[in-house]
Amino acid sequence: MSRISRNISIILRAERLIAQRHIAVAARRTGFFAAAGLAVGLAVIMLNVAGFFWLSASLSKPLAALIMAGVNLLLALVLALLANMQDAQADTTAAVELRDMALQDIETEIKDTLSDARNTVTGIRRDPLGILTPDVISAVLGILIKFAKRKKDKPDP
Repeated sequence: MSRISRNISIILRAERLIAQRHIAVAARRTGFFAAAGLAVGLAVIMLNVAGFFWLSASLSKPLAALIMAGVNLLLALVLALLANMQDAQADTTAAVELRDMALQDIETEIKDTLSDARNTVTGIRRDPLGILTPDVISAVLGILIKFAKRKKDKPDP
């Protein structure tokens, strides 16, 4: 049973490491999304004004505004794709392997324990008196002798 408790402890530690890595990646992704939002917010204002004036000098004003909106959407898409490229899988491979080994060891220990229990029950079915080992017999005889001595020492009323 100590192997089982050790493996459960290992599994819990491995799961905690995996969760910590996932949280770190989620925080990093959130930072990239926030940076993308801030960059889009600031750049959109300045670039839109500058780009609009530059394009409106050679194109119509509605077409200049449409081109600027397309550029803004493209920038937002690139930043969102960079944020989605973050992955915790490579960082957690060792912890996942450790967890899987511990689970496999627990499974083996449980199978061995069940096999031992089945063998014991089968042995009891085949030889029910086999469970009466000399230790058990001597303990029962000792109790019976004490009981008999008490009866003998106690006078009848």
